[in-house]
This record gives sequence, structure tokens and C-alpha cells, in this order.
Amino acid sequence: MVKTEAVALVALGAGACWAAGGSQPSFAVGQGRAALAQRHVQPQGAVSASEASASSSPATSAVASVAVLAAVTAGAGRRRAAKKTQRGAFSTAKSDEIFNEAKGLMPGGVSSPVRAFKSVGGNPVVFDRVKGAYAWDVDGNKYIDYVGTWGPAIIGHADDTVLEALNKQMQKGTSFGAPCALENELAKMVIDAVPSVEMVRFCNSGTEACMGMIRLVRAYTKRDRVIKFEGCYHGHADAFLVQAGSGVATLGLPDSPGVPKGATAGTLCATYNDLASVEELLKENEVAAIILEPVVGNSGFIAPTKEFLQGLRDLSTKHGCLLVFDEVMTGFRISYGGAQEYFGVTPDITTMGKVIGGGLPVGAYGGRKDIMEMVAPAGPMYQAGTLSGNPLAMTAGIETLKRLKQPGSYEHLEKVTSRLIDGILEAGKAAGHEVCGGHIRGMFGLFFCKGPVTAFHEATASDTKKFGRWHRMMLERGVYLAPSQYEAGFTGLCHTEEDVDYTLKMAKEVFALL
Repeated sequence: MVKTEAVALVALGAGACWAAGGSQPSFAVGQGRAALAQRHVQPQGAVSASEASASSSPATSAVASVAVLAAVTAGAGRRRAAKKTQRGAFSTAKSDEIFNEAKGLMPGGVSSPVRAFKSVGGNPVVFDRVKGAYAWDVDGNKYIDYVGTWGPAIIGHADDTVLEALNKQMQKGTSFGAPCALENELAKMVIDAVPSVEMVRFCNSGTEACMGMIRLVRAYTKRDRVIKFEGCYHGHADAFLVQAGSGVATLGLPDSPGVPKGATAGTLCATYNDLASVEELLKENEVAAIILEPVVGNSGFIAPTKEFLQGLRDLSTKHGCLLVFDEVMTGFRISYGGAQEYFGVTPDITTMGKVIGGGLPVGAYGGRKDIMEMVAPAGPMYQAGTLSGNPLAMTAGIETLKRLKQPGSYEHLEKVTSRLIDGILEAGKAAGHEVCGGHIRGMFGLFFCKGPVTAFHEATASDTKKFGRWHRMMLERGVYLAPSQYEAGFTGLCHTEEDVDYTLKMAKEVFALL
């Protein structure tokens, strides 16, 4: 018997509970990780025979028994025993080895900054495989995944229908560099779904989509200045790296070195959910476009008011500028027609990505036909891409949208996500923590502050150190959350009631220990 099993059995025999004290909830050990490991999330495989032999010695058993008895009667002992039990069940030795090697091969050891876990502490886990709502790392730990490759995996990782369609397409070729019928098929699906889109251009990422978009709005309006919002992230193009969210906020960077002053001279910043701040800028400047995430996901989850979005629509029309919704994150996630369908406010141009590629690299921007006909070769505004519209991304996107269009898809996302975030907030508050957050369909977020959070400057009041501890302790219990206070979380069609039940049990356990 390993040490963690001994602790669990002694605790069960004694009827012990991990009481958080006062008004905070208490938990029987059998209701925590030990009881759920076999039927759900099993973070680590069997130990070696020598470890089992050593752990089953009378001395070790006695130590385990004493530890549990101390935990019942002393808060400090309880906390140490819980951490000791958890450490014994969770190992990331292979992940650490791979990541340490990666740091000598790639900047920070990663291909995108937030993956490095810098804002939450500890090394990242290195993934080996994914399926449905779950991910497995190279050490064999299994996680319920609420990141979903940062949004695209809305119908679940490695969906069988998508994989079958991709396999068939790969027999025909992976890239053409020429027109293919699949582009037409996905374009028609996007145009039919998204209210603002009459014509669409495919590219390879959300950043590319936003780069094409900002050039387009300037070309169409013959104006240079654009308004964005503090904490909104629109990719890593120079013009947008001003008071940006996502990894920029995670790393605490006000702007990025290497961006010339001239590149951002035409970028004006307003406060999200504050129409007065926008109107003031419009009075003083000729603006090409107002650009925003209609629901912020790159400063954590921040929802707009309907009045704010409608006000932006009215101000854009009044001042002769374009309204742009960056729906790279919200597109096909909070409704089939995106945030613009959900809130009933139609922009002039929309950028997209993530979901429409079904897990493969993709981006797109679209809008009114008269605007989009400015794009080459129909018009003079140049933008191109070697792999744009490649048949694999088009195939995965088509199959993903087919699944999302089936009845009940967004009802399922709403049901699962509302239970998840409401349960987390309830558990946090019951344990005496200041927490706030919210959700829309398959998108959610949590802040460690009293709230409410309606703009980026309010999000920065969050206790990021506490979030880091929360993240690591949830990770150790088989729940994979976005490794930054300033990133939204995602649910998908594969997440089940059992997944939510387990997550909430672990959340209550962690809040009691945090």
C-alpha cells in the first residue's frame, strides 16, 4: 500500500473530515481525489514495487496514521497532510525534463508566452494526447480540460467525425496553393451564420485576420486612426500592442519593445463599457474604425452591456467610421452567429479564427460586400498567404460547424458552463474568498476580487498570487485551467455533468485549503 492510500484509508476509518473552520465547508477524504480517481481523473499510474514495499512498512503506516489524526485536530497539520497526500499522487518529472530542455531550444521553452505558466508559478505540464474533454500529459496524468487549445476544441478534442474527414482529405493532399471547393463551402457557412458577413477572406490565424482588417478599414475610410480598448487583444501586430490583454497582460508588459512609435501613433485607447471615453476620442479625432472584443476574453472574461455595444454602433454611424467586432474568440462559441447574433448588434467587419478551423490554424475577416471588395485582387488593398484556405483547415472547420448547428448544442454549453462557474463562485465565497466572474454559453471567467469587473483596470485589482496557487492546486487534482488570471476559460460539447461535479468537488477542496 502506498503512503497516500494509507492516509486515505486511515482517514476513512476514523470518519475524518477536512474542516476549513468556521463557515467554510468541510470534506470527507473519501469525497475528494481518492474516491474519484478510479472512476474519473487518475493523475498518476502505479508506483514501483520497491516504493510500494517501502511505503507499507509499519513505520510508514504509523506516520500516515499520526498525520491524519493530527489533521483532524489541528488546522496546520491538516493543511500539511493534505499537501503531502496530493504531492504523493501527482508527478510531472517527464514534463519537467522536456520543458527544461525546451528552454534551451525555444525562448522561454514555449511557442506562445502564456503556455510557460510564468504568472501561476511552477513548470507547465507537457501534453501527450487529447480526446473529447480530456488531456493527458507525458507523465500519464489525466485532466479535465477547460482551455480547449484556447478555444477551437468546442466539439471536443480529436473528434472522430473531424478526424475521418481529415484523413480522407489528406489522401487528396494537405495544401494546394490554388482554389479549392472547400473554401466555397466554408465561406457559405460563415456568411449564412454571421449577420455582418457578406464576403469573407480566409487566412491562417487570428493575428493575420486582424492585420488584414486594420489595413482594410484604413483603406476603405482613407483615415489612419483607430480606437481599441484597454485590455482587448487583437493579435501581436505592432498597431495593436498598446494596452493589450492576453499574454501581454499576463507578463505585465505595458507595450512590447521593438514596436516603433510610428506604428502605434494612430492607435487610440478607450475604456471598455464606457461610451463617454469613446465619444471623447471621436470628437477630437477622425477615426477609421472602433475595434473591440464584443465579449472580452483576453483580460479574463468581461461581458459588455447591450447598451454599450449598441452605443458603439450608433457612434460609429454618427462619426462615419466602421465598427469592427473581433470574434476570433466569441465567433461560433457564444452563439452560432457569434456575439453579434447573441446581442443583436451588427458591426461592419468581423474577424474570426479558432472555432472555424476546428483545431487547425485558421483565421478570417469578413463584412459588407462593398468594404470587402477593397481586398486584392478585387480591389487595391493587398493581403495574401501561402497556406490561406488550405484544404485541411477548411475540412475541419466545415465538420465543426456542422456539429455546432445541430439542435441543442448551445443549450448544452449554457447548462454545463452555468453550473460550473456558479458552483465555483459559490464555493469560493462560502470559503471566505473574494471572487467574482461570469459566463456566456461556452465561455467563462473567474477573478479573485470582490468585483464586479467591467473593464481591464478593474481586472488588475485581482489577487493574481492567490489565482496562481488556485491554478496549481486544481492542476494537481486533474483540472486544467487557463494558466493566467487574464484569460477566459472554455467549455465544449464533450463536457459532462460528471466533469462538472468532479471539478466543483475539487474546487471546494482547494478553496478550503487556499
